[in-house]
Amino acid sequence: MKQQQSWTAEQIPDQTDRVFVVTGANSGLGLATTRALVRRGGRVILAVRDEERGRRAVAEITAEQPGADLEVRRLDLADLDSVRTFAEQLRADRPRLDVLVNNAGVMAPPRSTSAQGHELQFACNHLGHFALTGLLLDLLAAGRDPRVVTVSSINHRQGRIHFDDLAGERRYRPMAFYNQSKLANAVFGRELHRRLTAVASPVRSVLAHPGYTATNLQMGAVALWRVVFGRVGGPLLAQTPAQGALPQLYAATDPNAESGDFIGPDGPAELRGAPTRVRLSSAAADAGTARRLWEVSEEMTDVRFEFPTPV
Repeated sequence: MKQQQSWTAEQIPDQTDRVFVVTGANSGLGLATTRALVRRGGRVILAVRDEERGRRAVAEITAEQPGADLEVRRLDLADLDSVRTFAEQLRADRPRLDVLVNNAGVMAPPRSTSAQGHELQFACNHLGHFALTGLLLDLLAAGRDPRVVTVSSINHRQGRIHFDDLAGERRYRPMAFYNQSKLANAVFGRELHRRLTAVASPVRSVLAHPGYTATNLQMGAVALWRVVFGRVGGPLLAQTPAQGALPQLYAATDPNAESGDFIGPDGPAELRGAPTRVRLSSAAADAGTARRLWEVSEEMTDVRFEFPTPV
């Protein structure tokens, strides 16, 4: 069932007094998301690895929107110690969180590992967001119309989770491991929805993808992919970040976005267009894959989600 094709950021409901955490908020989709949320009165915590770039983003937004309620906090999603520190500090001074937008990511770099020794894309794109969500779940449960928005990709449909070689030690292909991380995002978001629903939690887990959007994400890719997608495909096919952010903004704010939905562009091949419900791959919806990934993610992050016992 499609949403209205004319849905734009102007249709975001009033977000006054709602508190958002947006990961990777200093550029690209995260910056566009932050800008749209504060325009509608939201309070946004920019969770960024580089605090100086975060402060520049705040200066850019407040120059356009004086009085915007913004705060910069350091978060390196590829370092689980940083994730824990961020969550602990947020819990110390915030009684609630209304929306967590799991947006940040890296795309197709040469193989490297995180602080804990995990393959970088899996660590940053999936494990960091898995851990962050689990550590903030009680704050979200206290929120107003609380939501977790996890940003996946159309590439999740080409993904396979290499349970026998998650670190890419035997064979590493940059785009294959990017696709793996985006499939993991989709599996996580859908399984989180299932577990939240089972305990009648007020928290919604909504998935989104931006289609093909011109951001600096591709600039972290290896040379060939950067040329193909960034320099050649971008001018022909790519949306602006403001357009690409619409699915995650819809997922984060619209009353009609339901837990378990996957929101993406409504245009051909879902590359661009207005937000609509789109399909998950069969792999993303597979219950066995979801259970295995959840267990592996708990082991790799040492984070266990605390769901209340159903009444």
